[in-house]
Amino acid sequence: MEKPHRRLDVWNSSVDLVLAIYQATGQFPQEERFALTSQLRRAATSVPSNIAEGAARQTKKEFANYIHIAQGSLSELDTHLEIARRLNYLPNGDWEKLDGHIQRIDKMLSGLLRHLKKNSHLLTTNASANPSPLTFHASRP
Repeated sequence: MEKPHRRLDVWNSSVDLVLAIYQATGQFPQEERFALTSQLRRAATSVPSNIAEGAARQTKKEFANYIHIAQGSLSELDTHLEIARRLNYLPNGDWEKLDGHIQRIDKMLSGLLRHLKKNSHLLTTNASANPSPLTFHASRP
């Protein structure tokens, strides 16, 4: 089974963000384990999950819809991180790194949406036949 999402830069970056969120929330107070920690982790994992699901869809409209959902999850994650920062659960340096990562992913998602709108012929079941050098990895170790 081909997994087209694995070649998307934005998917790989968002998986990296999930790992960073897990690492950052590992330092949160124990009483937040089922509250803010859980919400941060769920919002973070939702981003690459929706990108992957969208990449497996058959139409441009479906793929774009899942990218929009991923953007919504990214905004939710941003809100949770701001709350964690204001509660002093997250040092400013860590918050700045995560915030920068979120901003980069948001720009990548916006670029992917523009690409999808401009190149709707690429949204077939064999999207790998015409990859965009700006969107897809040539290879991933």
